[in-house]
Amino acid sequence: MKNKFKVTGHVKYLDFEGGFWGIVSKDGKEYRPVSMPNQLKHDGEAVEVTVRPVEEGMSIHMWGEPVKVIAFHTIGGG
Repeated sequence: MKNKFKVTGHVKYLDFEGGFWGIVSKDGKEYRPVSMPNQLKHDGEAVEVTVRPVEEGMSIHMWGEPVKVIAFHTIGGG
């Protein structure tokens, strides 16, 4: 089983290939949750997520590393 790790960055909605949600880390790395939690579906939201890499079969989305979100929370903004 692949190791989980934390990513701090922001949520991004990408309006191509049918539209999908991603997370861009502070260092610019792109992650594509295979099932984005509804609570995180806010474009531009600052987040910290714990993810685990996943093996994906065929996908139309040619963007980011596919990951499974294990835990998450939003950062600041209040």
